[in-house]
Amino acid sequence: MSTLKREHVTDLRGYGRLAADATIGVTRLIESLHYTIRRKAGPPRGITPRVYQSIRLAASLAGRGFDAALSALAARLPEHVPTPRQEAMRAAVNGVYGDHLAATGNPLAIPMRLRRDGRALTVKRAELAAAIPDAGSRPLVLVHGLCTNDLKWRRNGHDHGAALARDLGYTPIYLHYNSGRRVADNGAEFAALLESLAAEWPVPLKELTIIGHSMGGLVARSAIEAARTAEHEWLCRLRRLVFLGTPHHGAPLEQLGSWLEAALRANPYSAPFARLGAARSAGITDLRYGSVTGKRGVATKRSVPVPAGIECFAIAATLGLRARPARDKLIGDGFVPLDSALGWHPQPQHSLAIPPDRQLIARDTTHFGLLARKQVYAQLRKWLAG
Repeated sequence: MSTLKREHVTDLRGYGRLAADATIGVTRLIESLHYTIRRKAGPPRGITPRVYQSIRLAASLAGRGFDAALSALAARLPEHVPTPRQEAMRAAVNGVYGDHLAATGNPLAIPMRLRRDGRALTVKRAELAAAIPDAGSRPLVLVHGLCTNDLKWRRNGHDHGAALARDLGYTPIYLHYNSGRRVADNGAEFAALLESLAAEWPVPLKELTIIGHSMGGLVARSAIEAARTAEHEWLCRLRRLVFLGTPHHGAPLEQLGSWLEAALRANPYSAPFARLGAARSAGITDLRYGSVTGKRGVATKRSVPVPAGIECFAIAATLGLRARPARDKLIGDGFVPLDSALGWHPQPQHSLAIPPDRQLIARDTTHFGLLARKQVYAQLRKWLAG
């Protein structure tokens, strides 16, 4: 019996569309470079615009035909639960090109939803009661970071959510979302989802806690801003917000990418290659300054404060065993500098002002090591037991 399932074909459709889009994009890049050189060297000669147009048309038609054939095939195949490897691959592609996937209706685009054990939850009271028979009055929502998914909370046999359920009686649920979309867009949708969750929770809801890893912390902060504007009820139930390696004031890798893109645009010969850098997702560009609000392409260094009444905690990681200010300031955990992860800024008006007793620096720890480090979980348990 064939092991080919509908989800395999759906993924192939998505990657096929991306391949066609990439072919068209590269053709435009080469055409732009060609005509830049010709303008500098003399009147355009050789390949005409009609040739490039033909290549783009051929790629578009081939992509549509491939997509139509696979769509017809998928309709005849049985469904199955995607494997963790399939989900990881899709999450990575969403992180890099997620806004493009969503804008073009690509089947690889991940819809936002709440999940448990990798299965989507229907946010209706009866369905939640059936899916979570042991639901308690203190739900804990865990929000993953860029290019990952909710399954990545389990690392080296440990899951902060499951451990907090076991030790402190929390009810963990996990946000699954397209991390390539703008943080503000994901935040607004997350806020609306939490409003529905609070209204439909199967038992009286006493309090709500959120833990965000990396970009997940920015999405949580953005959701709070959206909830304030919309006057959502769930915000009154939010008691604690924990950040694990969140780039509140940006990540150097994205800042370097932005500088490189600007340098390429400064030269007419290299300007066409700046399109390759610009192709990265809006979610990635939001990491330049840790943007939680604003329009795409408009990064801001202004920090949005967390409303009073919410206890905020921050855990940062550094790669070294001992404090080294220069390394911690520039490298931190390999992705996020120490000051950025702690929400500290030399200008007080931009600082998140998280009290020292609500901060932890985990040394000799990587960005993803925060998800499994025993020291980190011990501190989470201590803070959330209060």
